[in-house]
Amino acid sequence: MKKTLTLSCIALTLFFSMACSDKNTFPRSDHFDGEHFFNPTISNPNKRSIFFGLKIWMEIGRTVWPKNVENHPYLRLSENLTENDVAVTLVNHSTFLIQFKGINILTDPVWSKKVGVMNLIGPTRVRKPGINFENLPHIDLVVISHNHYDHMDLPTLKKLNEKFSPTFLVPLGNKEQLESIGIKKVTQLDWWKDSFIKDMKITFTPTQHFSSRGLFDYNKALWGSYMFQFHGSNIYFGGDSGYSIHYKEIYRRLGESDLAFLPIGAYEPNQLFKSMHMKPEEAVQAHLDLHSKQSVGIHEGTFKVAAEAINQPRIDLKKALVKLSIAEDKFVVLEEGQTHIFNLQHRK
Repeated sequence: MKKTLTLSCIALTLFFSMACSDKNTFPRSDHFDGEHFFNPTISNPNKRSIFFGLKIWMEIGRTVWPKNVENHPYLRLSENLTENDVAVTLVNHSTFLIQFKGINILTDPVWSKKVGVMNLIGPTRVRKPGINFENLPHIDLVVISHNHYDHMDLPTLKKLNEKFSPTFLVPLGNKEQLESIGIKKVTQLDWWKDSFIKDMKITFTPTQHFSSRGLFDYNKALWGSYMFQFHGSNIYFGGDSGYSIHYKEIYRRLGESDLAFLPIGAYEPNQLFKSMHMKPEEAVQAHLDLHSKQSVGIHEGTFKVAAEAINQPRIDLKKALVKLSIAEDKFVVLEEGQTHIFNLQHRK
């Protein structure tokens, strides 16, 4: 116990002493005040403090996850896809391989054993990645939703750059971090800005969240989500978010989603996490707000970053679907290493 407490103190000291080196400045907007990004959907945002971090750390310790969970992969990475198909493979947490005909995308890729300062101290994975890194197909595009360690894993990004040299899309304020590890093909985006790769248009869309990799860089970088528009279909990757009106705004601006990836984990205790993480019932409401034809749950099952039990998000998701009268197959959770091919109904 004493050793655990000592490591916890070291981790917190390191985490809250790190500073952001990005010196970029950006135009003022409805979510940037000239110094910090903020959520326009929150009237009185509270700045995270070391005490907030300590409270979360203590709450996370109240539940026990298994130390190891076996994967039962069913990979189908080499199948030929038509323009009507998208193949989705869960790697872990919020890391998905999304394969269109001619384009392979990774979302928030994490292959490290730990997610935290220097990848030495922090939450430890309880299961192996669903795809071995060496078995990845050629990666064309990597998208990062925000800079938290369980979403922006620099060692993994460096390996991906060295092996595939893909295009990287990041929120405003994160480009310098990637350039510092030798990545050159980086585009940083503000909300509602577009980027293009091959036949695909990618729009960076809002979420309700925050950013930091240490005490002194709080909200110095933006956060968000992505809408992939490909041959008439909309595929939404939701990153990490609390529930708010931005889902309805995304639908209003970009239309209904054919497939949406929505976070369902890291929500307990809810009084601490409500503004930044959705409960499964809120994720189902986001599914409705987006007018999504099909949704996939993300952000659960690998890294213990909140206090709920490892299987609680899936249990609560099933309850929410019943409560809101939605068929269970309209909002699913994949197994790590499972490839599911979704057929997209293109709109004319």
